[in-house]
Amino acid sequence: MTSVRVLVVLPFYGGSLPVGRYAAQALLDEGHIVDVFEAPSFFSAFSALKTLQVGVDRLTQLENSFLHTVSQAIYAKVENFEPDLVLCLAQAPLNRATLNRLKRDKVTTAMWFVEDYQVFPYWRAFAPSYDYFFTIQKEPLLDLLRAEGAQGSYLPLAALPSFHKPLKLDAADRRRYGADVSFLGAGYPNRRAAFRQLPGFDFKIWGSDWEGDALLARHLQAGGARIEPEEAVKIFNATRINLNLHSSVRTDRLISRHDFVNPRTFELAACGAFQLTDQRSLMPELFADGELAIFTSMDELRAALDHYLAHPDKRAAMAEKARARVVADHTYQHRMRTLVDAIRAARPDWPAPRRSLALPDETPDDLRRELEQLLTTLNLPADVDFPDLIARIRQQSGRLNSLETSLLFLDEWRKQYKQG
Repeated sequence: MTSVRVLVVLPFYGGSLPVGRYAAQALLDEGHIVDVFEAPSFFSAFSALKTLQVGVDRLTQLENSFLHTVSQAIYAKVENFEPDLVLCLAQAPLNRATLNRLKRDKVTTAMWFVEDYQVFPYWRAFAPSYDYFFTIQKEPLLDLLRAEGAQGSYLPLAALPSFHKPLKLDAADRRRYGADVSFLGAGYPNRRAAFRQLPGFDFKIWGSDWEGDALLARHLQAGGARIEPEEAVKIFNATRINLNLHSSVRTDRLISRHDFVNPRTFELAACGAFQLTDQRSLMPELFADGELAIFTSMDELRAALDHYLAHPDKRAAMAEKARARVVADHTYQHRMRTLVDAIRAARPDWPAPRRSLALPDETPDDLRRELEQLLTTLNLPADVDFPDLIARIRQQSGRLNSLETSLLFLDEWRKQYKQG
């Protein structure tokens, strides 16, 4: 199947940032040509605006101007990369004016909204500007999107097995990260209230936004710093029972039984780590009975902790089943395949055909052999089109050889010729 050229636009920061990186890697694994707009590179400058000690109205104006500049930078990236698809993750800094300009330029755009629509309502203003809007929730969100004139599709989260995998930890890592029970995530109100009810366990809490809670302070690790994905995988592997309580801003219902399934569910499973997770309405269609240990109340949670700590064999068997399920059905490769196939089905003429790299008959044999060797090195087919070849060359690190330099020069000349 024809590869697609995809520009993945990351957010400045937050939970959707690693998801964007995993999606980009999965697209590469699927054989597509991928470039990434690194919005986090701009975040420190954006944050510095808040240190100016100016009025709220002026600060808002400056922030909007900054975001407009970043959005124009994304457009410049589109002009250079010429993607078939611009894939944005939730909170990507692409404004509506630029989205509408991309639509006029006939550049296909998609958003993977990996957030709760009830907590982050900005989707309503942006969704109609995207050609496709993928969500981790179903109804009523999909109906609401249709009412706004947007094309919504359900696309749950996943794991990247090449990254989320079982690890053999050394003794130092086991001491640092190991615990009977651990939780990794932000200190949402329902989690604070729930975890205060878990005294007496060897319990570690990892993540940010837990400050100001004296009862939980002794459990908090690394000073409440944000945990990078590489460290998260070690925590998952070192812990006997990984708690997975989905976030909520409510404290009257600590276990909400809400709809979407968070990324931690899939990542823990892919690591072969045992997890104790709260029930979600969309979970039964993703995991079968016996693949996850589930609780629906605080009483069930406390009882399950005691039970599974006493039965390591049950933990191991369940973790093995969960890992097999994720590897078979819930990887980011699966999700990106679904996303690309959905756009292909909706647009049979997408992506637009591109001219293949055809050499004149009089091309010297040594140049042909050099080009064939380059295509083999870059893992590209013999009939690759010129823009895809250029995109792959630009993605490589290290020193360019003479042929690569000549091809990049030819590409610059081609672009100048087209603009003229």
